[in-house]
Amino acid sequence: MNVLFIGDIVGSVGRMAVKKVLPSLKSKYNPHIIIANGENAAAGRGITAQIVKELLDAGVHGITMGNHTWDNKDIFEWIDEQPRIVRPANYSEEAPGQGVALIKANGKELAIVNLQGRTFLPPIDCPFRKADELLDSLRSKTKCILVDFHAEATSEKIAMGWYLDGRASLVVGTHTHVQTNDDSILPGGTAFLTDVGMVGSKEGVLGMERTAVIHKFKTQLPVRFVVDEGDWHFHAVLAEIDDFTGTAKRIQKIRLTETDWLML
Repeated sequence: MNVLFIGDIVGSVGRMAVKKVLPSLKSKYNPHIIIANGENAAAGRGITAQIVKELLDAGVHGITMGNHTWDNKDIFEWIDEQPRIVRPANYSEEAPGQGVALIKANGKELAIVNLQGRTFLPPIDCPFRKADELLDSLRSKTKCILVDFHAEATSEKIAMGWYLDGRASLVVGTHTHVQTNDDSILPGGTAFLTDVGMVGSKEGVLGMERTAVIHKFKTQLPVRFVVDEGDWHFHAVLAEIDDFTGTAKRIQKIRLTETDWLML
């Protein structure tokens, strides 16, 4: 099974890039299942029901979230009815939505799990203990499991990769929007990347207009962040997973700029 995971999609620029790039990536890599992080898809904060439909129509099969899950308040009205979107599973049990989903596409089946870190992020339930609880149950249903660990600290993400080695097929980090260069297959057969990166403007700061961000750093005054409209870049990761054992056979980073895409 070939699994394509797309990094944090930021605003309309990121959504446009996904729609432009996916056809060529599908032709080149033949991914059976495509998953994307969509927690920044609506103007950099949260997601809407219409954007979920837009991404699914573009060819994405499942969507993971993160600390901006609840930023668009209408999500409370529809998330329970959307089986292909997952929010961090270590939120309170009273939170709507689900932290795990079983995605079926092109004759393949993949469980996706969303977890959120606790270092430099709001305190929530322990992601490591929640991972234990979920993966023990999931592995009786499918061997192919993807975990999106939405976390700030590199150390916490690397720790999770090692913690889940041999229990998940692919563990990817999201949230920091900068693709790391440590793609590897761990000794137990888990493919790992500390951070997949992002899809959005490469001319801003993590996809947001840079002038406001710089002003915030210089003055510590409140500012309004808006999505930057400059040329985009597209970050993703491709993993080949053995259907029967759930172990990863290959992992490959994908990095494209708008210029690269125009030359394809």
